[in-house]
Amino acid sequence: MALVTLENDGLSSGSEAAPSPWLALIGLGEDGRAGLGPEAKSALDEAEIVFGGERHIALVGSVPGELRPWPQPFRNALPQILAERGRKVCVLATSDPFHYGIGNSLSRAIPAQEMRIIPQISSFAMACTRMRWPQEECALVSLHGRTLYRIVPHLQPGARILALSWDETTPRAVAELMTARGLGGSRIAVMESLGGPQERVRETRADSFAFDDIVPLNIIAVDVAAGRDSRILPLAPGLDEDWFAHDGQITKSEIRAITLSALAPRGGELLWDVGAGSGSIAVEWCQRHLRNQAVAFEARPERAHRIARNKIELGGLSVEVVGEAPAGFAGREAPDAVFIGGGLTVDGLFEAAWAALKPGGRLVANVVTIEGEAKLAALHAEHGGSLRRVSIDRLAPVGGKHGWRPAMPVTQWRVEKP
Repeated sequence: MALVTLENDGLSSGSEAAPSPWLALIGLGEDGRAGLGPEAKSALDEAEIVFGGERHIALVGSVPGELRPWPQPFRNALPQILAERGRKVCVLATSDPFHYGIGNSLSRAIPAQEMRIIPQISSFAMACTRMRWPQEECALVSLHGRTLYRIVPHLQPGARILALSWDETTPRAVAELMTARGLGGSRIAVMESLGGPQERVRETRADSFAFDDIVPLNIIAVDVAAGRDSRILPLAPGLDEDWFAHDGQITKSEIRAITLSALAPRGGELLWDVGAGSGSIAVEWCQRHLRNQAVAFEARPERAHRIARNKIELGGLSVEVVGEAPAGFAGREAPDAVFIGGGLTVDGLFEAAWAALKPGGRLVANVVTIEGEAKLAALHAEHGGSLRRVSIDRLAPVGGKHGWRPAMPVTQWRVEKP
């Protein structure tokens, strides 16, 4: 039988001995050392160095090895851990280290065979058992270190949401946000110190929230009750313009839905929104999938400010706002798709965007002027793709009656880069 050699994957090959684990990543519950199994206790007792937060260190008590609290800022922690490679090191994390924990950062830096992972049941799983909710039917959200508006897309009728709080102020802030959106009848449970001797679960309506003395470590469970006047973020593309802060420079909802369809977003992709205006295309691109990202190029400061507001209030989305194009293209990650909603006739703008676009990427451009149409006709002749004109009429008052008021027709070009 031939010997198969694995290359470039961190695994040993041939006769080389696989490195033994030097790092143990231990999930820790609120019951501290008492809740650890034999393997975790053995790793903790054998460790020369134990890294963890102050709360983790207090929970495990005294250990034979050296205790090292996380440095400030926290980004310095990983270099300090890697500097001890070869020694017996233990890293303490909260419950499941791979559920909004340090596990992901460590696994990217340390080969799998050099690290043991000993998790605990996650706090989300414990919360589900307390609420008697099936976890597969719940939206799991972290508001720790993130904007409160990350919860907004999940506020759907009948939804059940588990949200990891930033601190003791988060539950009240969520209740106030929901009440302001007409969801005050929703039930909110605040679960503190789950799995520990100080565990406490309290439940109330969002519009009656009056809990105080909440501990910083808590999870919020939300059972959404929506009425006909509740402000629920629609799931379909083409949000009404009223959802956005704008000065009139916005791709209209019907055209935006068609444009999103032409851009064909897929999970984890990057969009460049050039001449972004209100950022509506970038925002809706990111709403299609949680891993999607966008860069909005907008030269006017007041419009850039509105884009920043829209990306937060419509879900805390991954939209980066950048100044003038094409100057802002330099040095940026190549996009999977480009939308040009303004500035197509600027010298060099299309050429720079086309050069940056990934092979197989999609470019969509919308224009409303004769000059823009002439540019699109020339580009279509050179690069192919498809052209279409879209015209939308909306009903409007005409004296005491009503009639159709046409919007400016939009000519749209879509092309894929070879």
